[in-house]
Amino acid sequence: MASVILDAGHGGYDNGAQYNGRREKDDNLKLTLAVGEILSQNGVPVSYTRQDDIYQSPNEKARIANRSGADYFVSFHRNSSPNANQYNGVETLVFDDNGIKGQLARNINANMEDVGFRNIGVKERPNLAVLNSTQMPAVLVEAGFLNSNQDNALFDERFDDIAKAIADGIIETIGAGQVLQGIYRVQIGLYQNYSNASYALQQAVSKGYDGDIVYEAPYYAVQLGEYNTLDEAVSLEKRLKQQGYETLVVKK
Repeated sequence: MASVILDAGHGGYDNGAQYNGRREKDDNLKLTLAVGEILSQNGVPVSYTRQDDIYQSPNEKARIANRSGADYFVSFHRNSSPNANQYNGVETLVFDDNGIKGQLARNINANMEDVGFRNIGVKERPNLAVLNSTQMPAVLVEAGFLNSNQDNALFDERFDDIAKAIADGIIETIGAGQVLQGIYRVQIGLYQNYSNASYALQQAVSKGYDGDIVYEAPYYAVQLGEYNTLDEAVSLEKRLKQQGYETLVVKK
């Protein structure tokens, strides 16, 4: 199964948002570790940018993620607003709302909504280092507003349900990204940028093909089909070549 690196936002001298003695960095770490434990229990390989109260710059977090070789990056934060109890709800940030990262964000939000949060939606934030400098699909979860009494009550009273909701959203998504079970596939491209790989896959899907993006560090491979015999894969390869694709039959 695909691997995930989890990031607890802020840390060390950087408390993040604060409200009535509550510090964002503490909630972030608590939630990160809880989600990681559930993922591990479900067979998902998990790593972390931090597991203690230490400071890391956003760029450092991205570098740690890239060195980890993980397939997905999920950063945990709590939102804040200029005035207490001005807003409430969960939103998830992405570099751009395309491909599997957008689906991951929506799955997490929907599950959080089921727990009781208002679903604010998915927002594009291309200026954030943990979203624009990570080499894998990345999302940043704003798990409610830290200066909302309503969200804090929900965060505390249903913490275990929230952690499970997020973990389930991740598992639902990476499960969908690992649906190919056959031995042979036809590869139509290798990309250093996930967005380019996602676009190539979408174009192939629009032509009626089934496929997936497989992370093979440091590249994203776009692979189509799932066949138990080489002859079937070669047949697909011939059709793709006729349509102008550069192809390679690969074996799991």
